[in-house]
Amino acid sequence: MTYVVNDKCIKCKYTDCVEVCPVDCFYEGENMLVIHPDECIDCGVCEPEWPVDAIKPDTEPGLEKWLELNREYSYKWPNLTAKKAAMPDADTMKDEAGKFEKYFSPNPGEGD
Repeated sequence: MTYVVNDKCIKCKYTDCVEVCPVDCFYEGENMLVIHPDECIDCGVCEPEWPVDAIKPDTEPGLEKWLELNREYSYKWPNLTAKKAAMPDADTMKDEAGKFEKYFSPNPGEGD
């Protein structure tokens, strides 16, 4: 089992989870984070830290797409190991539906 980030992170990019990760397995895109599934140790400390319920165990049904997306972009995006400010519109964007189709960006973030 591993944890994955889903589309609830898009355009929010809260990084409270990064701060508690003992193995630094978060990677930063332009407008979301992903978890490297081969680096995640399945400890679960990140899941309750995320204010928008964007981290789920990959054992939940229907998360196959997110596991593959997390895997792909964790190889392309820079590592993030420290908390940063959320995106400017995070509070208004956190409950929007269909964010992947509308806003996903394959571009990397800044990382550390």
